[in-house]
Amino acid sequence: MTKIKICGITNREDALKAVELGVDALGFIFAPSPRRVEPEQAKKIISDLPPAVIEVGVFVNANLEEIEKISKDCRLDALQLHGKETPEYCDELNKLSSANLIKTFHLREEKDLEKISDYNLEIICLDSYSEDKVGGTGKIFNWDLAKRAKRFNKKIILSGGLNPDNVQEAIAEVEPYMVDVSSGVERSPGKKDEQLMREFIRKARGIQ
Repeated sequence: MTKIKICGITNREDALKAVELGVDALGFIFAPSPRRVEPEQAKKIISDLPPAVIEVGVFVNANLEEIEKISKDCRLDALQLHGKETPEYCDELNKLSSANLIKTFHLREEKDLEKISDYNLEIICLDSYSEDKVGGTGKIFNWDLAKRAKRFNKKIILSGGLNPDNVQEAIAEVEPYMVDVSSGVERSPGKKDEQLMREFIRKARGIQ
């Protein structure tokens, strides 16, 4: 079954409600964003979450030592890189941290897939391309590109413009390891909408 991640969590109320509704993972953004959280804030939220929930830290071109410190302090299970991090950068981070590493690739066209093979990672995230944003764009990309990315034999997290109206189709088309939503279940940037989260999870699980 496809796992579900809700990203851009900024407060305890949204985190606990998402867990109650049945998400598998929550994302905390430690990079410039309307959904950014400070490490201390994330640490407090995470301390109230059950062990089964996967806590993911999202970073953009951050200092390696900074990521390692935040990862340890917040007890993150996974690190999701949304910038221009190189394969060498990822290899170094893998040595520093025991958390699972996820690299995001912003897709526009076929040639954007070529760089995936340069990374020695088990999990990748595929997101929409935007010139001025690295995430939370609400823009959908061509899911055919995501399907073609399967040739690299990696677990695929599908992101980019997902919402309750299209997540079922996305899962049927791509069959990803995980779907990742942020703006698609929000009332405003950083504040989740309970009904949208409920609908997204219901549709992603295929519950009628």
